[in-house]
Amino acid sequence: MSAQPVNPNLPPDHVTVFIDGVELAAPKGSMIIQVADRAGIPIPRFCYHSKLAVAANCRMCLVEVEKMPKPAPACATPVMDGMKVYTRSDKALRSQRNVMEFLLINHPLDCPICDQGGECELQDLSLGYGRSVSRFAEPKRVVPDEDLGPLVATEMTRCIQCTRCIRFTAEIAGTYELGGMYRGENLQIGTYDGKPLTTELSGNVIDVCPVGALTNKVFQFRARPWELIAHESLGYHDALGSNLFLHSRRGEVLRVVPRENEAVNECWLSDRDRYSHQGLYAADRATVPMVKGADGQWREAPWNEALAAAAAILREHRGDDLGVLVHPATSNEEGGLLARLARGLGTGNLDHRIFNRDFSDAAVAEPFAAAPADIEQADVVVLLGTNIRHEVPLLHARLRKAQVKRNARIHAINPVDFEFTFALAGKQIVPPSRFAEALGDAALREAVRGATRPVLIVGAIAENHPQAAAIRAAAREFAAATGAALCRIPQGANAVGLARAGVLPAGRDAAAMLAEPRGAYVLYGIEPGLDFADTGAALRALKGARVVAFSHFACESTHEVADVILPIGLLPEIEATLTNLAGMDQGTRAGGKLPGQAREGWRVLRALGGELGLEGFDFTDLAGARASLAGAAAVAPTPGRAGEAGQGGLELALVPAIYRTDAVVRRAAALQAHPLNTAPRVVLNPADAEAAGVAGGQVARVKAANGTATLPVAVDARVAAGVAWIEGGHGATAPLGAGRVEVVKA
Repeated sequence: MSAQPVNPNLPPDHVTVFIDGVELAAPKGSMIIQVADRAGIPIPRFCYHSKLAVAANCRMCLVEVEKMPKPAPACATPVMDGMKVYTRSDKALRSQRNVMEFLLINHPLDCPICDQGGECELQDLSLGYGRSVSRFAEPKRVVPDEDLGPLVATEMTRCIQCTRCIRFTAEIAGTYELGGMYRGENLQIGTYDGKPLTTELSGNVIDVCPVGALTNKVFQFRARPWELIAHESLGYHDALGSNLFLHSRRGEVLRVVPRENEAVNECWLSDRDRYSHQGLYAADRATVPMVKGADGQWREAPWNEALAAAAAILREHRGDDLGVLVHPATSNEEGGLLARLARGLGTGNLDHRIFNRDFSDAAVAEPFAAAPADIEQADVVVLLGTNIRHEVPLLHARLRKAQVKRNARIHAINPVDFEFTFALAGKQIVPPSRFAEALGDAALREAVRGATRPVLIVGAIAENHPQAAAIRAAAREFAAATGAALCRIPQGANAVGLARAGVLPAGRDAAAMLAEPRGAYVLYGIEPGLDFADTGAALRALKGARVVAFSHFACESTHEVADVILPIGLLPEIEATLTNLAGMDQGTRAGGKLPGQAREGWRVLRALGGELGLEGFDFTDLAGARASLAGAAAVAPTPGRAGEAGQGGLELALVPAIYRTDAVVRRAAALQAHPLNTAPRVVLNPADAEAAGVAGGQVARVKAANGTATLPVAVDARVAAGVAWIEGGHGATAPLGAGRVEVVKA
């Protein structure tokens, strides 16, 4: 090759490459397969994946390179100026066919019963590169399976040792749970210790596996790929809004797979978003309108009767006597119509901030100051009050990527030394009441001031604390002083969108509506016994009032407090838009069939608005609803009361449990069987456990201002002194609202 560039007009960091006679410009250091992919030139592969490190161990991508005596792996051969590559020459094709023959030597002939059949990379490539008759007459090897848990099914005899799954758990998930054991023809992929996968991203090994060795255990033997219809949808269990496809058959969602979007979730999906579809088909799903009679007994009712009963309650309690409480995963369209309904009924008591405890600063969810894709470019990150690995799993993966690729320095201020898959440059494990003080640490500020792209991420522990206003003020001051991009994680999948849609109080906020009970309430998408910041106060207020529940599930707590249950569709069953933590509006398509007589929420709101004779409910379709909501004025909420910290005892660190975040996830059987879904418990620092006279494994009574819970005790030095760590979303922990608790031996 000449020392002079083939094309001197190219930038100095680019070279000219010829692939199958096509002249291409490529960045220096690119691999042949990357250049070919960008040009649309197909090269077969198994081990190569654009998001994973190069392994070059399957050799399926062998190509001919001029002046090289042997075929070269396209995934591991960097391009050079003037290089000529042939992907379809006799030499290249012969090499690829020989590799395919070796790969098929031990592969079982069980395509008819394999869940990967029909979408298998090995099937596709063997059609083009395989022989019609096998020359291998010896017995095929058999590999024993191990149980990887409730989410991933294994058939490791099919494994071709591409190592994609190993590289995923090491590089992306960061848990290093899979590896290769033995050598040569005895090589096996497994966990070595036989334990299930514990990463919150485990389902992605199914996507990267090119054969049927790792498949979806929940979907196993349910359907064939060609029977399924793909519908574009979104994850709605955290504020990232991961893009995904719902795969349904005859209206039943059978599987969820990621939809690539580099700005949001790349090509990955958290297990919570992948497997929560099981919850759509829970036994207590609300499928028919129900009305509670004067005798307190529930009966099914036709829609016109249920709507008339709901309208009668709302007419009787118009104005300040009515409160409207909305789940923060509610869509923008439903939120806008709820705000219109509240205005029409003359009430300013409207709120979606049902997880918050401090309203004194009138804070609402705001878009991140740095987009998710920009966060992985950060050089210093400060985590404040968040177990981000469980709160937003794919944002945690971005942080790991920032550290691995850019050597980002990550600092954490938390009440518990949570397990992250990245190393911390510094940490302060302190009670939440000292978060603001910790942000003033001189060493931390100096580390952040020296950064070019600093980021401060504030999570649920801080946002939902009784003194959240002071913590938020300290975070804003810290960001202004250091130049850090302030990223407050919205507390709900569509909290940003609902704030924009005006689902905010001009009167009483969520806490005030429950502390000063109203005569009637509208509950939208809420499971009353588990979804409120202070369950005790909520149930007391709701039990003494008339309640109209727009509900996805006819659960025990809804039956206990409601007078009318109007069944509505969940996000996978409706067309809607959500706004993610970056402020990006994203749309969904209906993928599942509405169960029974359930209807889309906007239809039910339109019908109820018509029953009440309110203005603005005369549209006939979703497009009309959206048009009528366009340009709605934003609402600035009025400041409310501060949370009550309480005195004495231990400070409660209430952390959202990863698989107990909402009603759908709580009903997904596979997620409830996952090792990360721990039983309800109280975790104490050893010194606090000794002072309380309790030990690990014993049962203790945890007393809060509004209730008492009886919980097993765990002792862990990762918990800050003076803190009781409890995961929310459990019925057993629901009585513990906030503030301080006293722990005594039961």
